[in-house]
Amino acid sequence: MRALGVNTWVWTSPLTDAALERLAPRVAEWGFDAIELPVENAGDWDPRRARDLLDGLGLTATVVLVMGPGRELVATGPGTRANTQDYLRRVVDAAAGVGSPVIAGPAYASVGRTWRMSESERAGVYAELTDALAPVVDHAAAAGVRVAVEPLNRYETSVLNTVDQAMTALADLPARHCGLALDVYHLNIEERDVAAAVDRAAPRLHHVQVCANDRGAPGADHLDWPGITAALDRAGYTGPLVIESFTADNASIATAASVWRPLAETQDAIAVDGLAFLRSLPDPAVPPLPRPAPTRR
Repeated sequence: MRALGVNTWVWTSPLTDAALERLAPRVAEWGFDAIELPVENAGDWDPRRARDLLDGLGLTATVVLVMGPGRELVATGPGTRANTQDYLRRVVDAAAGVGSPVIAGPAYASVGRTWRMSESERAGVYAELTDALAPVVDHAAAAGVRVAVEPLNRYETSVLNTVDQAMTALADLPARHCGLALDVYHLNIEERDVAAAVDRAAPRLHHVQVCANDRGAPGADHLDWPGITAALDRAGYTGPLVIESFTADNASIATAASVWRPLAETQDAIAVDGLAFLRSLPDPAVPPLPRPAPTRR
């Protein structure tokens, strides 16, 4: 049976210890296996306290990073790059503390920052990303945590929009420790065939987020979920499928995620209905794709 999780952004931002203590028991009671914890700023919540809470509830954790204004690894100055690397290392430390095997998110540029690039300029940006991410990946590897880099849609970034771009950008980083986080919302916008994109990401697939095409509950949409989950099984993906959506009640997160209306009757319904739908999907018996040996630097 696939492990299923939900991101606390469905209800609140930023996450705090008090909010997690309120939300986690409900998430466990509904039948989720995992809860996803955003680190908007290091210190917003205590990883050891969170781990004790989740262990007692039978929940595992995943951790997502947040690239807000001023967090840049490419096309920026050395001071900003160093500060962003320090932030990402602290996210790794939080993940290790709470027991998350991964940190996931657009670890390259602030969300909403876009600019035009020629082919040669893009190659230079990807080389810059390799250099900037390498020490973060080394720190993560030492902590037993993987870095999962998320392509976003064209309206939120111009750096990485597709699986193919992300695979190119990360090619010189070790696949065992640095790979992709795929979000079905962004795949639906940027990929001509979502399942085929999952197939191409297979050698580096470290994390998966799911929702409807409008950011609502998975299943209340036009997506080919049996095809998507079959591709994940072919890829040999064994991590959780995490429902990521957002509340329109928080002004900052609603603006950042362009959530201008309620996406369900209640925020709880996004989680509960999404969980029920994902649990209803069959576990396809498909052979995994061959996975090449991890690259080494």
